Amino acid sequence: MPEHKRKVGERGQVTIPKELRDRRGIKGGDEIKFVEVNDEIILKPPTDEERLAEGYRKRAERSRELAEEMEEASAGATGHLGDAPGWSE
Repeated sequence: MPEHKRKVGERGQVTIPKELRDRRGIKGGDEIKFVEVNDEIILKPPTDEERLAEGYRKRAERSRELAEEMEEASAGATGHLGDAPGWSE
């Protein structure tokens, strides 16, 4: 895991490295959470409703794509092997 070091300014400000901001989708004006766990401080990027919704939309689309792929594969197998004996719907 790459390590990024930054100096803390006199007012306690720290700049989050651009690489991390880009990778986590953090933009100027976003609200970041600071969580203290044992002897560590964890920064948590925002998880607003639109970001969550976009993630769910992508997941739903991928699920539909996989279902279509499985349907095609299943139909191909049935055509090649025939129906399973004793199979009823």
